Amino acid sequence: MSKPSDSSQRRLDWLRNEIERMRGQLRAQEREIRMLQRAGVPTASAELLLARMRAKLEDLCRQRDALRNGAIAAATLS
Repeated sequence: MSKPSDSSQRRLDWLRNEIERMRGQLRAQEREIRMLQRAGVPTASAELLLARMRAKLEDLCRQRDALRNGAIAAATLS
């Protein structure tokens, strides 16, 4: 593999790991929010945090998809 491919692969691996980590965090936050709601505790600020986390996750997924599509395009040109 050439240097750019190695770098792209490392970035793609990092993005995939970060996406999985964030998905786990989101699941945990969602469980905590449900527990708070059942207890009658206001959750507006927690829900805002969850929305920001989801937006960040979507951005990471877009980056991953763009990198993956670029790698596929580069492989077909070779």
